[in-house]
Amino acid sequence: MQPSSGAATRIENRPKLILGLGNPGPRYRNTRHNLGFLVVAELAERHRLTAKSRRSAHTWEGTIGGRPVVLAQPQTMMNASGNAAVELKRAYNVQDPGNLLVVYDELDLPVGLVRVRDKGSSGGHNGMKSIMDRLGTQEIARVRIGIGRPPPGEDPIDYVLTTFRPEEKALVDEAIRYAADAVEAWVELGAAETMNRFNALRGGSGGRSRAQAPAPKDAPPTAESR
Repeated sequence: MQPSSGAATRIENRPKLILGLGNPGPRYRNTRHNLGFLVVAELAERHRLTAKSRRSAHTWEGTIGGRPVVLAQPQTMMNASGNAAVELKRAYNVQDPGNLLVVYDELDLPVGLVRVRDKGSSGGHNGMKSIMDRLGTQEIARVRIGIGRPPPGEDPIDYVLTTFRPEEKALVDEAIRYAADAVEAWVELGAAETMNRFNALRGGSGGRSRAQAPAPKDAPPTAESR
């Protein structure tokens, strides 16, 4: 039996939920660990979405490419991001894991490099680990933005809470725009096509792209190939 048109409409009207990870409060603003927050802010401004208030997150509601979306900046600390994910999924009736996307910083990628994945482990990122643990699945799409490894002798825990150096700012601003482009593609095209379009490229100025040089054949495996 075919589903009624009313049922189909209700399914189509369920929003895509995009979580941009970070730590709340002025102490952490513009730090490396808050790139997910910055991508959400870029998208909310770009699409003039409506700000809402929820207990566990700052949210924005509206449409991207004609599709309903909810953007969220969890107001839990990073390590408890899963608590916000559970509340938001319930509040917005987001049942299908395919309608959830997480945006966050990645130590194992060079500064400014953006990568899209449809599933996988947390790679040691505590915010993503919290979400996977609370939702009970690794089948979660994500957009990762490289922040690079800390200098020798610097603790990664301290490093992710630093701000970007002046010489990194242009590259990071470009990466934020490019990551926002990737989120838009995910909303409209899904994870597989977004990976095809974005993972062979590095963000370019004005939303355009340029090819990334291939790694040498004898290069050690990267976070993508492990």
